[in-house]
Amino acid sequence: MNGLDEAEAARRLAAEGPNVLPDPDRRDLWAILLEVAREPMFMLLLASGVVYLVIGDPREAAVLMAFATLSVSIAVLQGYRSERALAALRDLTSPQATVVRGGERRRIASRDLVRGDVIAVAEGERTPADAILREGSDLEVDESMLTGESAPAGKTPSRGAGAMAAPGGEATPFLYSGTLIVRGQGLAEVAATGSRSEIGRIGGALKSIDNRPARLSLETRRIVQAAGLAALVVCGGVVLLTGLVRGSWLQGVLGGLSIGMAMLPEEFPLVLAVFMVMGAQRIARAKVLTRHAAAIETLGAATVLCTDKTGTLTQNRMTIFCAWADGDLTSWAAGEATPMAVRALVGLGARASAPHPFDPMEQAFHDAAPVDHDDGRVIETTYGLTRGRMAMAQVWVDADGVRHIAVKGAPEAVLALCRLDGAAADEVTRAVEAIAARGGRVLAIARGRHDDGDLPLAIDGFSLAFAGLVGLADPLRSTAAGAVADCLRAGVRVVMVTGDYPATARAIAAQAGLPEGAILTGDDLRGLSDEALAERIRGVSVFARTLPEQKLRIVTALQAAGEVVAMTGDGVNDAPALKAADIGIAMGGRGADVARAAADLVLLDDDFASIVGAMRMGRRIYDNLRKAMGFIVAVHVPIAGLALLPLALGWPLFLAPAHVAFLEMIIDPVCSTVFEAEPAEADVMRRPPRDPREGLFDRRRLLTSVGQGLTTLAVVGGAYWAASRLGMAGDALRAVAFLTLVLSVIGLVASNRSFGGALSALRRPTPAFALIIGVALAAATGVMAVPLLRDLFHFAPLPWAGVGVALAGALATLAALDVLRRMTAPGAPR
Repeated sequence: MNGLDEAEAARRLAAEGPNVLPDPDRRDLWAILLEVAREPMFMLLLASGVVYLVIGDPREAAVLMAFATLSVSIAVLQGYRSERALAALRDLTSPQATVVRGGERRRIASRDLVRGDVIAVAEGERTPADAILREGSDLEVDESMLTGESAPAGKTPSRGAGAMAAPGGEATPFLYSGTLIVRGQGLAEVAATGSRSEIGRIGGALKSIDNRPARLSLETRRIVQAAGLAALVVCGGVVLLTGLVRGSWLQGVLGGLSIGMAMLPEEFPLVLAVFMVMGAQRIARAKVLTRHAAAIETLGAATVLCTDKTGTLTQNRMTIFCAWADGDLTSWAAGEATPMAVRALVGLGARASAPHPFDPMEQAFHDAAPVDHDDGRVIETTYGLTRGRMAMAQVWVDADGVRHIAVKGAPEAVLALCRLDGAAADEVTRAVEAIAARGGRVLAIARGRHDDGDLPLAIDGFSLAFAGLVGLADPLRSTAAGAVADCLRAGVRVVMVTGDYPATARAIAAQAGLPEGAILTGDDLRGLSDEALAERIRGVSVFARTLPEQKLRIVTALQAAGEVVAMTGDGVNDAPALKAADIGIAMGGRGADVARAAADLVLLDDDFASIVGAMRMGRRIYDNLRKAMGFIVAVHVPIAGLALLPLALGWPLFLAPAHVAFLEMIIDPVCSTVFEAEPAEADVMRRPPRDPREGLFDRRRLLTSVGQGLTTLAVVGGAYWAASRLGMAGDALRAVAFLTLVLSVIGLVASNRSFGGALSALRRPTPAFALIIGVALAAATGVMAVPLLRDLFHFAPLPWAGVGVALAGALATLAALDVLRRMTAPGAPR
């Protein structure tokens, strides 16, 4: 059972491929290209190009075809970047497996498993590949995903070779990829991977990225559909009115196409997709993986953050620092050897722990007093924790056949098992309080012998003697107190949910800076109705002595009290609570696979500070998304106005399809790069959580964006008038107005980069903003200065006076937008 060596594993991986199933959601380059080619903007550009070809203007048609090609290229590039980002996230969220290579255990991505690998399987984990159980006891597996049978199937180790049999049946050694270990642990040999596994053969697929539509996706889809319908109606009306009233069908068609392109906010879905994917990547760099896109938008709305203690607020490095026996409390510093006076007691706790522990608490017992495996004792059976009994026991048989029982568990549970009461129980309770008040987790130890034939069905059947208490310390993470303070400043209530003794939980909560509040225990929860719990939970800061399955009641009670709940968890029994929470957060390091599958976010480092960092990032992403969407609405107003007004007033076309397409080439990159890269607002973690029902636009924000667009349109009209007063006419006037519009669009970007307005944004330049300004100015200069491009856009050479008018217009736009913002948005929106 030493497993393969690395060289052989690498050879088999290269020959047989990774342990993954085909992903039907993954898009290749051709699929992205086909999807983009169906976009309305691309269709409008092609239609405009065809019209110009029909009327004999191949140069104009070539410009529009070039813009169509560029539009497709940008969209395909964004789609390809998104796919690469999603692929990276799929790899990060790929399940992990414990494999034995060259006699050493290590954690690797399940995709790197190969046939012949020896893997460790344990309760709460999904089997990463088809395998044959070689070592293990009391192993039970939920195979319902393959067989439909709800009852778990028992597994028996086998040393024999042979092919995998069909799933189903008791006492077989076969484990199947994706099935859930519900009890026990063991070692198994991988028999088939990837598409060669049972789940691969029947066509099943596990998705690492959930593509369910988020609320924002539905909202932006409705906005685009409404705008598209309006654009279609206006476009058709312009064509009919211009053709019927003025007899100019050609001008009507060109004007209608220009207005349709100007009114269509096709950037919305593109921007949302880019923000969600890039946001997930940014959050991943903060050690948090996003499994559901909806979690990003919900992060900023969380009002309560329920966190466990061990490994999240604390370091999950348990050490035994004291022990109590026969009325004496013995303490020692971390790193010192266990005193001889209590070494036997601690050793008894090690006998009650798993022989090869994964749990840090059980590892602490083995570190403090290693079990002597050469004394002839072997484990006969194990009694695990149960819903009603927070204690476990192991039965060891010595060389003479005598059965020795070692028990450890919660003090109240062990006291009940030992039938200890009266003065003796009171003395133990006082010792428990003393250890817990020092922030230690307290476990009670008991011993016994069994000489009466068959073993009992439960621990209650043994005659046990109380041995003593052990205190385990798990130091607070250095980042925990600061992260809790950040939450409180952001209006997010922090609640600790732990299985620890109440006094221990209170001490750790005080160290972490949680505000004082009531403490409820698991027994309290059992005695409260759902209505009573929803009422009492408002003032609770710590839940102690809770069972994992009680987390679901806590989540639902908080939600009934009107809270938006984020909940952490790592075990199999945590999965319902993680699924029910508004934001489920699973532990990536110690979490069970089923917990990670149920969660929205996965913490790679299991650190509470990472949750707060993700919350900060989520608020930043949502803020920047609002800024981008506000800019899109604002910028389409002057473009649509300049396309519509000439037709309404009987003037020659001011914006042809080529002009609108040029502006769209600026808008798309601006939205997907400048706003996405904006740093967080200074008060991002000093605002209360936003209302989760709040959309991207309310009436005030929509009116503000429309007001910005109308202001820009007025400035461009003013520049047109000023240039005409200076003696310019025809194509020169069009050039002045167009240059003013391009510069004003940059002003709109600057104004929307910060909730504080353009002046606030200009004080914090970013590389993305500087790049977009440079590109926009270079493009505008090119179409104004290069004769060929100038002719294609129907511009005349601009005198310096015209350039001055355009620059003055841009400055006027900045000033007017700043005044408008002060009038309509006195404070940063929540």
